[in-house]
Amino acid sequence: RATVADRDGDGRLERGPGEPLRDRTELGRKASAPREVARIGQLTDTHVRDEESPARVPFLDRLGPPVTSTFRPQEAVSARVLNAAVRSLDAERPDEVLVTGDLLDNAQRNELDQLLAVLRGGRVDPDSGARGYRGVQSAGNPDGFFYRPAVDAPRHRGVLRRAQRSFVAPGLRAPFALALGNHDLMVQGELPPSSATDAIATGDEALLTFDPGLRDLLDQLPRGADPTPDLRDVPRPAIEALLSSGVPGRATRVPPDPRRRAVRAGEIGPAHRSLDVGPVRVIVLDTVDRDGGAGGVVTETETRFLRDQLAKAADDAWILVADHHGLERSANSAEALALLDADPRVVAEISGDTHRHEIRPRFTAIGGWWQITTSSLADWPQQGRMLRFVEGAGGARAIETWVVDHAGAPEDPEDLAGFGREMAYLDAQGGRPQRFAGTREDRNVRLWLPNRWGMS
Repeated sequence: RATVADRDGDGRLERGPGEPLRDRTELGRKASAPREVARIGQLTDTHVRDEESPARVPFLDRLGPPVTSTFRPQEAVSARVLNAAVRSLDAERPDEVLVTGDLLDNAQRNELDQLLAVLRGGRVDPDSGARGYRGVQSAGNPDGFFYRPAVDAPRHRGVLRRAQRSFVAPGLRAPFALALGNHDLMVQGELPPSSATDAIATGDEALLTFDPGLRDLLDQLPRGADPTPDLRDVPRPAIEALLSSGVPGRATRVPPDPRRRAVRAGEIGPAHRSLDVGPVRVIVLDTVDRDGGAGGVVTETETRFLRDQLAKAADDAWILVADHHGLERSANSAEALALLDADPRVVAEISGDTHRHEIRPRFTAIGGWWQITTSSLADWPQQGRMLRFVEGAGGARAIETWVVDHAGAPEDPEDLAGFGREMAYLDAQGGRPQRFAGTREDRNVRLWLPNRWGMS
C-alpha cells in the first residue's frame, strides 16, 4: 500500500508509493491461485540490546573492517522498534510468527526479558543498572565518535531519557516460535560466555578504550591472502588470558546489574522444533556454532532432526524450513541441503543473519525451492516479512511475500520507534549504504512453485 522513503533526498523520511506484488516464475509458471491456506509472519535479527551494558564494545568500530556496527546511533530504542514491528505484524493477521535468530544482541538475560515481554505482551523495562541512561551517547561524553542526540545533529533532546522508561507492549496476537542465532548464545555474537565475561557484564566497570594487548593479539595472527587481521581468528586461550584480570583497558565506573548475566542453555526455548500452520509444516533448525564465531553450522543432530521431520510430514504438506544463518551459508550443510533438494514438498527456507532482503531460487533435479532472507530490525530498512501460501485448481501453488514497515512514525520526533528508523537510515555504516533493502524483486513478490500437484 505504501513505503517509507526519502523522496526528496533531504535525509528525512516520509510516506512513499506502494510496491505491488511482482510475479517471479523462475521455478514455476504463473497461474490462478486464489485460495489462502496459511499466513506466516517473520521477524529476524531483532537485536534487543542493553546498550548500557559494560560487556558491550562500541569502541571497536574504530578498528574498521572486519569490525563494523558494534555501535549504532539508534541502539537505545531496540525494544521500542521491536514493539512497533509487533504492532504492524498484528495488523497483517498471521496464523504464526517466526522470529529467526539474533533475538538478542549480547546474549544477556535482561535482553531476553525485554524480548519476551514485547512478544508476549506486558510491561517492558529497557533500563539497566541505576535509573537513567549511562553510556557512550550521553551529552557529557566528549568523544565525538559517537552520536549524542542531545548535542549532535539531528538533535533529539530527551530521547535517551525517554528510551529508558518502561512501557506496556500489546504483544503478538498470533503464536510465535523462536530460532536461535549466534547473538543469542555468544557474547557480542562471537565469544562463548564464561565466568570472566559474566563478571564483566554484571560488574561495575565499563571500557572506554581497549587494551593495546588486543592489537598485539591481532598483530600476532598469521597473514593469509587477506592481510586484514580478523578478531574471529584470535585463539580462545588468548582471549581468556586478556579477560582474566577484569576489564581489559581504560575503564569507568558504572552501576552493576546481576540481570546482565549470560543466557543459560534452554532459557530461550527449544533449540529446534517443528509445528504445523494449516498444511504448512514448519521445521525450525538451530545453526549456532557452540564453539564460538558468527558463522552457522549444521550439526549431525540437526540433520537427523530434519530427516525425521521430513519423514513425519504429510504427503501433501508444504514444507518450510526456518533458521538463522541460512543452510547454504552454513558449514557442514551438504547433507541437509541434499535432503531438501530431494523432497518435492519443500517450498522455501526463510532465514536472517545478513540483515538484507534477498530472494533466490534454488534449482534442483525435481524443480527447486525458494531461499528467502529478511532484513533486520537493527539496521535500515527495519522491516519484517509476511508469507501467504496460496493454491488454485490443477495444483497451482505460490508464496506471496511482502515486507512490513514497523509502526513507528517517521514524521513524529516523539515516537521512539520512528526516531530509531530515522537514525538507522542516516547511519553511515548501516543498511542504507550497504543496500540491505535489496532489490525490488527481493521484497514484494509472488513466488511461483514447481507444479508437482497435478497441473500439466
